[in-house]
Amino acid sequence: MKLIVGLGNPGRGYANNRHNVGFTCLNHFARTQGIRFDKKKGKARIGTGEVAGYKIVVAKPQTYMNLSGQSVRRLIRKFSINLDDLLVIHDDLDLPLGKIRIRHGSGSGGHKGIYSIITELGSQDFLRLRVGIGRPVKNEGFIDFSEGEIVNYVLSDFTPDEKQTIIKVIPEVSEAILCLLTEGLAAAMNKYN
Repeated sequence: MKLIVGLGNPGRGYANNRHNVGFTCLNHFARTQGIRFDKKKGKARIGTGEVAGYKIVVAKPQTYMNLSGQSVRRLIRKFSINLDDLLVIHDDLDLPLGKIRIRHGSGSGGHKGIYSIITELGSQDFLRLRVGIGRPVKNEGFIDFSEGEIVNYVLSDFTPDEKQTIIKVIPEVSEAILCLLTEGLAAAMNKYN
């Protein structure tokens, strides 16, 4: 069984935020696979189905981003998931807008949702699919921002131009997930990184 988690914040007010791109991408993947988020378990909205011969659980933690690990830990226990079978989809400030990267392991890179998952699981040995949201820019390319300014940025909605880029990458994320399931990590990294 595979557990695919999209990170974001629950509630309509956050729905179109940059920080919710994990939810947005997972919604698309689930819809294309005929999976509905019709249950609540482990502090998450979940759906189950079969994709590429694997039983799949898709989950959107409802704990708010910074406590995502609480939900992921519960779901791993509930469904007896090995860490090798966990994939987390999340936004990444350090990737240009619309770029994706697949990676196994490593630290949180300052992402508080990923930090929470690492802390709760006691391990960083799980797959991540990072979706670039870029960093804010001001004063002719100056990108040194306070933590408060970064929080405001990730909790703000994509601009209309940015949204056009994100709309194009969402189906690519679904394709990358299918590639991971059918061809494995090395092939997916070669194709999408």
